[in-house]
Amino acid sequence: MPVGATQTLVLGFIAGLTILLGMPLGRLRAPAPGLRVFLNATAIGVLLFLLWDVLAHAWEPIDAALGVVRDGSGGLGPVLGTGALFLGGLAVGLLSLAGYERWLEQRQARQPRPRPGPGAMQADELVRLGGGWSTGRRLAVLIAVGIGLHNFGEGLAIGGSAARGEVAMATLLVVGFALHNATEGFGIVAPMAAEGDRPGWLLLLGLGLIGGGPTFLGTVIGRQFTSDAVSIVFLTLAAGSILFVIIQLIGIALRSPSRSILYWGVLTGLALGFVTDMVVTAGGA
Repeated sequence: MPVGATQTLVLGFIAGLTILLGMPLGRLRAPAPGLRVFLNATAIGVLLFLLWDVLAHAWEPIDAALGVVRDGSGGLGPVLGTGALFLGGLAVGLLSLAGYERWLEQRQARQPRPRPGPGAMQADELVRLGGGWSTGRRLAVLIAVGIGLHNFGEGLAIGGSAARGEVAMATLLVVGFALHNATEGFGIVAPMAAEGDRPGWLLLLGLGLIGGGPTFLGTVIGRQFTSDAVSIVFLTLAAGSILFVIIQLIGIALRSPSRSILYWGVLTGLALGFVTDMVVTAGGA
């Protein structure tokens, strides 16, 4: 028997809300240079895990279609269709952000440079970073968007389980995703913490809604219908955007001479991702 609509909405709300648990890290006061490098590297590790996780889930329908071809019980049509969606979503997710970055750079290049004088350095910094937004804040928004697309797919899974009456499975998914989303919140704010940029609580809440809100939306939609094509599109869009951010964060990390801290941070982020995934798997989700 399908889980009630109210129960389903509560499950999706709880799973998405827990992303806020990692957000207070963004309020760190002037972290030491070594800690900044570590936070940035840990965010890279978390995002590398998410990239693997997203692509693995997006590949499952394609792998299933290939299995049908191997058994001789189906043709290549579904493989080609799902494969096109996979590559297309990945390309759009990555290249659209690359295009946005190029547009932003061109826009900043056309803006007049401030005249020398009191406050000129601060004004120049605002122009260079685009309307007063620091590099860390821009990356935080992009990370939140990528994670939001990923969490939409998680919401579809919760809603689908609830619609099939699999209450225990839906609950396990919520528990697992809730723990998982807490590490995602850390991944969102880490670039700001690494810069020593202390965002206000309202901005942190907004970033949390961008990253966690789609879990609730996906739960609502997933309860109504399930679609491999929709899942592939959203998961690969998420993968492309996460890949873009990883490249940006690696570029920042490589400017630091503290390479050993960089490696330890990436390893820590990967460990956080895989350990929380083990919890989900151990719970049977």
